[in-house]
Formats: sequence, C-alpha cells, structure tokens
Amino acid sequence: MNNLKKGNFWNFGGLNFFYFTVWTLIITFLPLWLNNEANLNTAQAGIVFATMSVVAIFLEPIYGVIQDKLGLKKYLFAFVVLCLLMIGPFFEFAFLPLLGFNVAFGSIVGGAFLSLCLYSGVGVVEAYTERSSRANDFEYGHARLFGSLAGGVFAFVGGIMFVRDPFSIFWICTFSAVLLGVLLWMVRVKKLDYQKDETVKDETAYVNKESILQVFKRKSFWGLCLLIIGSASLYDVFDQQFPNYFVSFFSEPSNGESIFSRLASVQIFLEAGFMVLAPWFINKIGAKNGLILYGVILFIRIIGTAFSTTPLLLAFWKLLAAIEMPLMLVSIMKYIVGVFDARLSATVYMLGFNVAKQLGVAFFSLFMGSLYVSLGFQNAYFIMSAIVLAFIIPGALLMKSDQAKLKKEYQAQKVS
Repeated sequence: MNNLKKGNFWNFGGLNFFYFTVWTLIITFLPLWLNNEANLNTAQAGIVFATMSVVAIFLEPIYGVIQDKLGLKKYLFAFVVLCLLMIGPFFEFAFLPLLGFNVAFGSIVGGAFLSLCLYSGVGVVEAYTERSSRANDFEYGHARLFGSLAGGVFAFVGGIMFVRDPFSIFWICTFSAVLLGVLLWMVRVKKLDYQKDETVKDETAYVNKESILQVFKRKSFWGLCLLIIGSASLYDVFDQQFPNYFVSFFSEPSNGESIFSRLASVQIFLEAGFMVLAPWFINKIGAKNGLILYGVILFIRIIGTAFSTTPLLLAFWKLLAAIEMPLMLVSIMKYIVGVFDARLSATVYMLGFNVAKQLGVAFFSLFMGSLYVSLGFQNAYFIMSAIVLAFIIPGALLMKSDQAKLKKEYQAQKVS
C-alpha cells in the first residue's frame, strides 16, 4: 500500500469522505424530510427527484467539457463545494418558504439546487479524483473507498440526528463542505505525462467540438452506454423498491425496516472492504471484463431475489451488492482512460455513464413501477433480469477490450 505514504492520497481520501458524507445524508434522509417536515405527498416529492435527474442530464455534458478543458485545475470542483456550503441555509431559511409560495415552483428550485450539489456535482468530484490519481500515482478506487466509509458511518449517525432535529443533518452537510473546501485548497497535483510533452496539445486546445464528436462515432462509446443502462441504471431501479419487498416478508413492518437498515449499513462497510481489493482485481481481469462481471452479478441478484421465499435469502442477495459497486466504480474509470483519449475522460464519463444512467433510471423507474403493480414483485423481477441481459450482451459485444493497454503497462513496469 504505497498510497499510505502519499500526502495527496490522504487529501483525496478526505475529499471523498466529506463529499459522500453530504451525499449519504441527503439521499438517505431527504425523502423523510420532504414528507415529515415539508408535508409533501409522494407525487409532489417526486417532482424534486425528477428535477434533480433532468437538470443532471442537461448539466453533466457541460460539466464534462468544462472539466476536461480545465484538466487538473480545481475551479469547477470549487463551484460544487460552494453549492454544498449553501445546503444548511437553503433548507433552514429558503426551501420551506418556496414550497409554501408554490409547491411545484419550490420543488423545481429545490431539485435544481440539489442537482448542482449531487446528481451533477458527483460527476465532477469523481472525474477530478480519477484524473488526479493518474497524475499522482495512486489508485482511484483506494481514494473512493473513503466515500463508502462515510456512507456507512453517516447512514447510522444521520438517523440519530434526524430524530432529534431534522434540520441538523443539513447543517452537517454545510460543515462537511467547509472541511471539503479546506482540503481542496490544500491539494497540489502534479502534471500528467502528456501534459509534460510539448508536442502534445493540452486540454484547452484538444477539447473541442471535433474531438467530442469523434467520441460519438466510436462503437465502444455506444456499447458502454448500453451496458451502463442495463447495469447501473437497473441497479438503482432494483434498489428503489427492494426495501418495500423485503419488509413485506415480516408480519410487523417496523421489524423489517429495522433489520433492513442494519443490513444496508453492513453492506456499505463490506463495500468499503471490497473497494481495497477492486483496483488489483480489475488490473488483472481488465476493466471491460469488470463491467461485464458487474452486470452478471446484478442479473444473479435480481433472478435470485425472484426465486427467494425467505428474508434470509433476500438479505444474502442484498449483501452481494457490496461486490458490485466497487467493480463498477473502478472499472468505469479504468475503461474510459484505457479506451478513450484521457484528455476527454470527464466528458466520456459524464455522457457514457452519468447521462446514460439517468436516462435509464428515468425510463425504467416508470416501467418497472407499473410492472410491480400489475404483475407483482417476483414476476417483475424475472422481466427485469431479462432486460439486464438484453442490454449488457450487445453492449459488451460493441465495447473494445482494454487488455492490450494493460499488457503494455505491465511490460513497462517489468522493464522499469
């Protein structure tokens, strides 16, 4: 673990920890806050989440191009931090009055603001961390595991705080943003290898309409989009209603909810453990194979859930998700850098992963929601598992392998 000796590694670990502290608190407790404190029904709360997704679909490509042009400059990351700083004041003083003025208007404003912080902002954080990991010679996945640790800690701590004071979690978000800003200011990143070569165009000159259009002409890009829709999108859609299905196996819903919350915390901590091993594993098998394996495990989880008749089996399939997330997070970054031009890594990530995922989630949330009602969970899961295969198989066939680059890097390491 040479990472332990590198100051920048710990800085980026801290950046991921405090950013995903905010992510966990908002994603976990916002639905409860909207219901209990803002008195929104499920349809009205849905406007907030829908707005977050729609804004992200339009904003992420712009963020990607800007970050690629900036390279290792921190201006866009700093803008995300500035948005995070406003979470406490926004919820304390602005959001409720806006909802009181007009529910639809307030929901749209709130969703748009939260998208800047979360659905759009997360792409900036992850893309900048990945690019910096290459410049400073540490594994992106090892820095990202700090985000998983934050998720495990604050999913538990946030529950205690929310019961005592629902607004307190949003002020913790602001406090985390302060620490995030301090760490970002302290970060000093080296230049990437291509930036040291005067014969190679830098990001500002290279990232333009022509180079971006070339991405859309590559089969690997469209294959990646298909695979992400069939895996990452359906991962989220599957998890959306899984808690309700799990709780239905208990005579007392409160018992099921309590057990599920503990199960989710265990999953997150297991996820952090697997994140330590994921970079080594993906370097061995290749990023494309890692993404395919991610989709296969999701298929197994869904089909296994469809056949399960006890909460113990359901708990097993839930915990298996701890392997999936590290595979996906590490593989997607390594695949993009291994197959596409590294100077466009943020743009490809925003388009090929974030936008494709959000489009898939938007469509399949509605589609699967109707199937749950008309067919029941088990039959709907059979259909969902078939959809996963229908997307990941053609996606995998279209995607170019990154194994050639891995072999080249391995040979270079042997020579050095």
